[in-house]
Amino acid sequence: MSDQPNWEAAVVYAIPLRNRFRGITVREGVLLEGPLGWGEFCPFPEYDDREAANWLATAVEQITIGWPEPRRERIPVNCTVPAVDPERAHAIVAGSGCRTAKVKVADHLDSLPEDLDRVAAVRDALGPGGAIRVDANAVWDVDTAVSHIGRIDRAAGGLEYVEQPCRSIEELAAVRRRVDVRIAADESIRRAEDPLRVAVAGAADIAVLKCTPLGGVRRALRVAEAAGLPCVVSSALETSIGLGAQLALAAALPDLEFACGLGTIDLFEGDVVDDSLRPVDGYLPVPVGPPRPDPELLARLRHPDPERERWWRARLDRVRSLM
Repeated sequence: MSDQPNWEAAVVYAIPLRNRFRGITVREGVLLEGPLGWGEFCPFPEYDDREAANWLATAVEQITIGWPEPRRERIPVNCTVPAVDPERAHAIVAGSGCRTAKVKVADHLDSLPEDLDRVAAVRDALGPGGAIRVDANAVWDVDTAVSHIGRIDRAAGGLEYVEQPCRSIEELAAVRRRVDVRIAADESIRRAEDPLRVAVAGAADIAVLKCTPLGGVRRALRVAEAAGLPCVVSSALETSIGLGAQLALAAALPDLEFACGLGTIDLFEGDVVDDSLRPVDGYLPVPVGPPRPDPELLARLRHPDPERERWWRARLDRVRSLM
C-alpha cells in the first residue's frame, strides 16, 4: 500500500442526527483510507478551503503517521445536551452514565427561558454532585453574557464553566472580569489566524481544544502548551473514525483536569463502525489505533445524493491542493 491516502477510494457519508445541532440535521463528511487505517474529513459547510485544510491534515496524520504515545488508557467525558426541551434534556443526562453535562444555550435570541428550564432539568438529572458546563457558541455581547451567565449559574446550582460566551478575546476578558464563573475559550483559539499565538490566558480559565480543526494531534498539543491553561478536548461532531483522533489528543495531554466533550456519538442516528465509541460509566477507552468502518455500515451510510457527493469530492480536491 502507498504511504499516501487512497484518494480515489474516498467515501462520502451522510448520517442523520437525533436533534438539530449547530443548525444541521444531517452530518456529512468524507472517510479516507491510508496505510495506518481510516481518517475523517468533515469540516462544516461554512468553513472555507483554507480552514478546511486543517481538518484534512488531521485525517492525513491519523492514517499516514499515527498518534503520539498515550499517557492514559481512558478519558472522562461529559454527555452533550442539545437545545432540547427539559424532559428530553433530563432523559439524555439520566441515561448517559456521565457525571458532567455540557448544555447548549443561546440557540436563538430569546432562548433564555428555555435555557434556564433545560439547565434546571439537567441539574435534577445529575443531582447535586454533578458538573454542568454550558456553551453559547459566541452568540452574546458582553452585557448579555454577564446577565445571562448569572441567571444560568443560579438555575444550575453552580456552573463548572461557560464556553465561548462572546466572539472576541477582548470580550471574553471583559466578561471574565465581571462574573464568578470560569470562562472557556473555543472558537477564539481554533478559528484564530494562528492558534499558537492567541493571547488567551488573560481572557479565559480553560482552553477547549478540537484537534480536528486544529490540524491534528501533534499540532493541538503545541496549541495546548502555548495556551498555558487547563485543557478540555471536545468533539467536532465526527463519527467514531474522527473521534479516535480526539481521544488520542486527550490521552496525550500532560494533564487532564476536566472531563472531555467526546461523548457525542449518541447525537447520531447511526455510525460507520460496529463498535461505536460510546461512554461507559462516564469514560471512553483510548483506541490503540484508528477505528475501522464496517463495510456494510459504510455502504448503508454512503451519501444518497449524487450532487452532494460531487460537492464533497470537489471540496476534497480543492483542499488537497492547498496542502
